[in-house]
Amino acid sequence: MWIGIDDTDSPAGMCTTYIGAVLVRRLKERGIPITGARLVRLNPNVIHKTRGNAAVCIEAEGDAEAVFALACACVEELAEFDAPETNPGVVVAAVRPPPDFYYAVLRDFCTVDEAVDVLESIGARYRGYKNRRGLIGATAAVASVFFDRTYELLAYRKREAWGTPRQVDRASLFLADETTYPRTWDTVDRKNDAVVCVPHTPDPVLFGIRGESPAAVREARSYVRSEEPACEQVYTTNQGTDAHLLPGAIGELREGRSYLVRGAVAGLPATGPGGHVSFLLEDGGVEVRCMAYEPTRGFRDVVRALVPGDRVAVAGSYKGGSLNLEKLGVSHLAALVRIRPPVCPACARRMTSAGTAKGYKCRVCGGRSREPDVERWERRIRPGWYEVPPVARRHLSRPLVRGVPAWEEDLLQSGRP
Repeated sequence: MWIGIDDTDSPAGMCTTYIGAVLVRRLKERGIPITGARLVRLNPNVIHKTRGNAAVCIEAEGDAEAVFALACACVEELAEFDAPETNPGVVVAAVRPPPDFYYAVLRDFCTVDEAVDVLESIGARYRGYKNRRGLIGATAAVASVFFDRTYELLAYRKREAWGTPRQVDRASLFLADETTYPRTWDTVDRKNDAVVCVPHTPDPVLFGIRGESPAAVREARSYVRSEEPACEQVYTTNQGTDAHLLPGAIGELREGRSYLVRGAVAGLPATGPGGHVSFLLEDGGVEVRCMAYEPTRGFRDVVRALVPGDRVAVAGSYKGGSLNLEKLGVSHLAALVRIRPPVCPACARRMTSAGTAKGYKCRVCGGRSREPDVERWERRIRPGWYEVPPVARRHLSRPLVRGVPAWEEDLLQSGRP
């Protein structure tokens, strides 16, 4: 059977993955075998999300009615019911729903009624609390199918420590990253000298290690020195897979969806208030504004190095009429040249234009030339892919250390002139 849980936390505390970890342990205590645990990230643009828009799915074997009762009791004990924006959902299904619903919630928007229709169609047990919004994510979690997957080891704090400063040794995190990268990633951000895997929110998470396999995240975890955790859980997850991205075309983008689109840079990038950098991307006579916000730090220097005529593909969420950049691929760099009147060989003074199609003339000696000086400047970037730093990376965004999916590379290269 599949157990789905969603929308149990609030900005003030709790974490759905923690409730999933607690439920795994309670099910095992009851003798119920666990065959899998998944952390399922959903559309990052949903306005009702608390932080990362995560739901959990636990695969188990046993009596569905008993499991449903235990899952509901766990949520009722731990969820942030006093928070107005917290609306938990619990699902237990003996039949997995069609994955279409997962993809719809991952890349688009769905309603509670649509989730209920799916659950009714497969005879699932379900319970929605308050406005029942959590049924959407819980249903998507049990319907999820991962064609690409990563893993995250999450360590959780003891209850008495919640809301207090986390005690995690910084040097041990850098050592864990140095030893296991690239099999693990986003533990730290070396270029920005920052810890990434330790949250600053008042929830039960102590730290999280992301990687390519359960063995890799466990190895990295073995180097970490910290306060004693209450428990730990390794989840299979869709994090770091770009599963949220859709191939898109400028002029056909829909608000709140995430896309990979290609086009030509239509104007010089501009740095605006707050250090945000923007440029226009054009394809087929239609333009869209692309944004690299201040938290993306050095990634903005890549954006600033673009010039009109560069052919690129950009990945990001379309919000408020702009694509908020997560990744950028360059397939073709335009020649960056400056054309000026030539220098007179006799006077060593720069000539001036002699008129349209008449070449150039020296004002001192009257010498003439038909050819201008053409100065070619070396570009500061090269064709290839660029990404935001770990401190700014979204959960679903695939880090370049994992490679570029074939469909993304094909879309980039198809935009070459």
